[in-house]
Amino acid sequence: MTTVLKVDSITMQFGGVIAVNNLNIDIHEGEIIALIGPNGAGKTTAFNMITGVYKPTKGRILYTNDAGEEVDITGMKPSTIAQLGVARTFQNIRLFKELTVYENVMIAEHLHLKSDFLSATLHLPWYNKEQQVAEEEVERLLKEVGLWEERGEKASSLPYGKQRRLEIIRAMATHPKVLLLDEPAAGMNPNETDDLTAFIKTIHDKYHLTVFMIEHHMDLVMEISDRIYVLDFGQTIAKGTPQEIQNDDRVIEAYLGVDEDA
Repeated sequence: MTTVLKVDSITMQFGGVIAVNNLNIDIHEGEIIALIGPNGAGKTTAFNMITGVYKPTKGRILYTNDAGEEVDITGMKPSTIAQLGVARTFQNIRLFKELTVYENVMIAEHLHLKSDFLSATLHLPWYNKEQQVAEEEVERLLKEVGLWEERGEKASSLPYGKQRRLEIIRAMATHPKVLLLDEPAAGMNPNETDDLTAFIKTIHDKYHLTVFMIEHHMDLVMEISDRIYVLDFGQTIAKGTPQEIQNDDRVIEAYLGVDEDA
């Protein structure tokens, strides 16, 4: 089984605070992996290191590209990492709210355009061809997720659940091999969470994605994850299948605490 993303002993220290300590994660191609833990455990910090927002104080992040080559992406720019095939969403939705649904996805699609500014300005033939392909891709994506009818609406006008879906599709428009989802169900009611669970399953299967997610909704995590890693105060305290994690005393203690008289 191919390891598509390897987090190799990464540590992130902010002054005297160690947010993540010696984290090791192996993600195999096609898996859905969850990273869970209490608030402040270091989960988003880990995502920020993987996607180039932070450079780890120590350790490496290795990504296997389409050619099967292992690339050290530690400290690369976020845009470079996205071009290689690692895309992400954020806990707080970061859409271009004043742009339309269509424009939000088109911006992401442009990440892979090869034409330069002059070609675009002069509408040279090779730019026009690339643009046509991009437009067809955006149309296909929006139709597949049921947002085509809203393509002309401002992103901010969509219901919350559709905004979250749009953010995921915008990430998909960068043609990722690995998709990182930072609390995709945050703020959702149970029905919206059920719809999101089905949506993640669908895009995972349809696009042969590898998915790595942070999530607090345990029903979602337990239903779709192949394996789970658990952080607490920046340390890995458990890893395994959903059933193994559900029955792990350290995980139960981290989430629920223990009785003082125990």
